[in-house]
Amino acid sequence: MRRKNRRPASPLPQRHGVDPVHLRLPFEGPWPTVRDHLLERLPTVPAERIDAALRDREIVGEQGPIAPDEPFRPGGHLWFHRDLPDEVRVPFELVVLHRDEHLVVVDKPHFLATTPRGKHVAETALSRLRHTLGLPALSPAHRLDRLTAGLAMFVVRPEERGAYQTLFRDRLVRKEYQAVAGYDPELSLPRTVRSHIVKERGVIAARELDAPPNSESRIELLERRDGHGRYRLHPSSGRTHQLRLHMSGLGLPILGDPVYPVVLPEPAPDDFRRPLQLLASVIEFTDPLTGRERRFETRRTLASWTDPQSWAEGSGAGS
Repeated sequence: MRRKNRRPASPLPQRHGVDPVHLRLPFEGPWPTVRDHLLERLPTVPAERIDAALRDREIVGEQGPIAPDEPFRPGGHLWFHRDLPDEVRVPFELVVLHRDEHLVVVDKPHFLATTPRGKHVAETALSRLRHTLGLPALSPAHRLDRLTAGLAMFVVRPEERGAYQTLFRDRLVRKEYQAVAGYDPELSLPRTVRSHIVKERGVIAARELDAPPNSESRIELLERRDGHGRYRLHPSSGRTHQLRLHMSGLGLPILGDPVYPVVLPEPAPDDFRRPLQLLASVIEFTDPLTGRERRFETRRTLASWTDPQSWAEGSGAGS
C-alpha cells in the first residue's frame, strides 16, 4: 500500500495567530534556483521583496533558511510569513462562552471574520483566539459570515476537527438565528423556504437557480412593531448567505444587509455603524466524542430591536 506523503511540521511559529504560508516545490521544472521559481510562482510579489526575504533569511526550508542562490530542489517544502495587509481593528469584544479540552465556543461580534481570508487575516476570530488563548492548533468547526454576529465553534485538537465538521456537513447541528427585517401583514408565516443556491467565487452575491433545492430555511415571526419584525430562522442546510437570500426573496431583506436585494458600495474599512441585523443565537448537537447533549446560546442582542434609536443613528454596532 502506498503511504501518503505528509506535510512536514512548520519550522516557523505562528505570527499574531496566523500560520506561515507553506509551499511545495514542483517535482520538475526549468528553474535553476528557488528564487527563480518564486519569481514565477508569486507574480504579485515584487522581485525586490522576494530578494529581501531571502537575504533576511525569512524563507525557510526543511534544513533551515533558504539562501539567495539556493538551487531548486524538486519536491522541497518552503515556509514564510506573508506580509499582512493593513487591517483596521474591529473594535468589539470576542466573548468566550465555553472552553474545554475539545471545544471553544465564542460569541462573535459583527464585522469580525471567522477565519483568515482575503484582506481579513489577523483581524479574525481564529487568529485572535489562537493568540489570546495560547492555542496555536485551534481550528474552526464551521464558518460564520463576517457580517453576522453570534455563536461560532472551534476545535482544540486537530485530530478531532473532522468529527465536529461532520456534524455540520451531515446536518446534525440544530441552528437557530434571529433577524430583524420589515413586516408584511400579507405574508403568511411561519413557512419553509427551499431553493437552489449557487455562490460563485469572486462574486459578492449568491443567487437562486430554477433547479432542485439544495437549501432549506424555516422562518417564523416572533414579534412586530413599527413596521418591522423580529424573526426566528432555522436553516437546515448551510449554503453561503442562505438566510439573507431567503429573507430577501420573501420581500423582507434583513436590516443592514449591504448585498441583498441590491449590492451597495463597500463601506470604508472603519465604518462599523450599521451592522447586519442577523444573529446566530443557538447551537444544539450531540457531541460525537462524549455523547453529551450540547446547547449554546448567545448573549448578544440585535441593536435595531433592543435600541432602535441608537441603531438608526449608527451607534449600535457593538451590541
